[in-house]
Amino acid sequence: MSISLPERPSTFIDSLTPRQIVAELDKYVIGQAKAKRAVAIALRNRLRRQQLPAELAEDVAPKNILMIGPTGVGKTEIARRLARLAQSPFIKVEASKFTEVGYVGRDVESMVRDLVELAVNMVRDERIEEVRVKAELNTEERLLDLLLPPRPAAPDEDPGRIRDEMHGTRQRMREQLREGKLDERSVEIEVQEKSFPSIELISGPSMEDVGVNLREMMPGLFQGRSKRRRVTVAEARERLSTEEEQKLIDMEAVSAAAVERVEQTGIIFVDEIDKIAGREGSHGPEVSREGVQRDILPIVEGTTVNTKHGLVRTDHILFIAAGAFHVSKPSDLIPELQGRFPIRVELDALGQAEFVRILTEPKSALIKQYIALMATEGVDLTFTEDGVATIAEYATLVNERTENIGARRLHTVMERLLDEVSFDAPTLEDKSVTIDAAYVTRMLADIVKNEDLSRYIL
Repeated sequence: MSISLPERPSTFIDSLTPRQIVAELDKYVIGQAKAKRAVAIALRNRLRRQQLPAELAEDVAPKNILMIGPTGVGKTEIARRLARLAQSPFIKVEASKFTEVGYVGRDVESMVRDLVELAVNMVRDERIEEVRVKAELNTEERLLDLLLPPRPAAPDEDPGRIRDEMHGTRQRMREQLREGKLDERSVEIEVQEKSFPSIELISGPSMEDVGVNLREMMPGLFQGRSKRRRVTVAEARERLSTEEEQKLIDMEAVSAAAVERVEQTGIIFVDEIDKIAGREGSHGPEVSREGVQRDILPIVEGTTVNTKHGLVRTDHILFIAAGAFHVSKPSDLIPELQGRFPIRVELDALGQAEFVRILTEPKSALIKQYIALMATEGVDLTFTEDGVATIAEYATLVNERTENIGARRLHTVMERLLDEVSFDAPTLEDKSVTIDAAYVTRMLADIVKNEDLSRYIL
């Protein structure tokens, strides 16, 4: 059976194969090949669906992913980097913060509303970039009008000659304006003053973030009055540029594009889903665990959420859930929710070898960050191979003896290790500092040996 595919413009992400997507993720996240493979396939399937005929594409459901693994192994980072790679609206929420309908707290639909707001900002920034050149030209003309207001011709003067003089002066002033020579000159512009606070009426927790905005209902009442202020040309340029950009952008079109982007390419990362996986027969203060699961279910299955930018369908949003599942198991989730996460990947705990790679290999590796930070103070920070290996060894040791927080332990260890250098950096006489195994041992050995100290300091 053959299917005719509609034509659509190709983008950068369209050209990436699953193997190339994994290679991109490898630049930022160490290890976890199975999880990277799963998200790469999910992303590629989303791109494949967009090339199908509309009728068939509507029936292709996203293959949601459940990541199982301890904290600090890269679950969130994989999802975040995937969304950035796909240029998709992405939001991370924690399942434990939601409450069942009827309880005070955040309702599950708020995750979709937050995602739409984020998408609106994304689209608006893109549209601003598109109109930036025109907005700058319009801003320049308004500044020139303020700096050089038109002069009426005297009865005995030739209007044509006055126009030519004004044009020549305006051109010279335009050049000075572009060169920044007039930035400190003062001009008078109109600014809007807020006369009333923004008031929103919200009825019940289920209407969180929506409400009825009085500012939209009665714009004239809340606009405030205009006031003329003298500001520098530099400040006026910034204010007028923002005004011109807003004039050139159709916010209704922005909202429509944002809703479309959320529906087709949105990614919601639901962390700590194990915290709402209550086992049968369990009792206690968290009685609404199963209720939260039942509230999340329709969002994942596909429903319509009312937002202030319009109705949003969640049928094709990709959901990536994650949890450590130390106490509970994925099978403790309600069966209907389990069925909506068909792809399950288990992430590996990180050891000393992975810590060495995390410290050195990623594009923004932790060691590279500290070298750059110290360079701002003129300090030349150098890490030897044995120094890096010793850092990884101590981090692994602390994780084994206390709570295992994965790669996050490297942050606490590095801060303690570089405490002296960071504090004394501005006044150091010798601006060259080498972090070798001996230095690491001197700074960390006593703390790591003392379990009580390491528990509180590291």
